[in-house]
Amino acid sequence: PMAAAAPAAAAPASAAPAADSAPAEPQGEVVTSPMLGTFYAAPSPDAENFVKVGDRVSADTTLCIVEAMKVMNEIKAEREFEVLEVLVKNGEPVEFGQPLFLIR
Repeated sequence: PMAAAAPAAAAPASAAPAADSAPAEPQGEVVTSPMLGTFYAAPSPDAENFVKVGDRVSADTTLCIVEAMKVMNEIKAEREFEVLEVLVKNGEPVEFGQPLFLIR
């Protein structure tokens, strides 16, 4: 009985940090992937990323490329906003609807 009480006490302590981090996440909106493919943050391996955290972008700004079936699809901002966080690493596979950027 004593051992069972200890894990029960530990569970609320571990739940508290999760509760703290959950409200901190949705500080903005997300830009999601319109397709299944591979995420590329830059036009080529030696080039700078299209956008970085803190950038203010316009509607025609390219955010990234998603390669699908050997076709490089540029993902545009489609409106003005600030990039708060890049949620995917360069070269990672992405799913349809997967969050790519946190924006404000």
